[in-house]
Amino acid sequence: MYGDLTVSVLAKGMQGLSRRLESTSRNIANANTPAYARRKVSFEEELREVVNGPSKLPMAVTSRTHIPSGPLSVGEVIPAETRVPDEPYRLDGNAVDPEREMAVLTETRMSYSALSRFLARKGAMLRYVIGGN
Repeated sequence: MYGDLTVSVLAKGMQGLSRRLESTSRNIANANTPAYARRKVSFEEELREVVNGPSKLPMAVTSRTHIPSGPLSVGEVIPAETRVPDEPYRLDGNAVDPEREMAVLTETRMSYSALSRFLARKGAMLRYVIGGN
């Protein structure tokens, strides 16, 4: 499985979704904290650009000291957690909408479960090809 793009993408997706679960859980835990700005985790667009190719012309990286315009491989995609400060939900400045957070939590759990099942089936296929049962 070493060097398999599918396994790398699935593992990176599960890592990003795990980070999103943590962030969303933190948002729900702080639903009553005044002036709390909710956080969100994004990684799908960067992962999509690595797999499908960049949508914009990438800058050439000819030296290790150059800063690339985006991730060059699946391993370089880092799930980024950002604050969303300009969406106050309540009068005390709290930006957490519990219903939205629960929807994000449910969607993330379902996606994580689907990736987990897909990865398990990929492993079962490889075991079968190798000669296992």
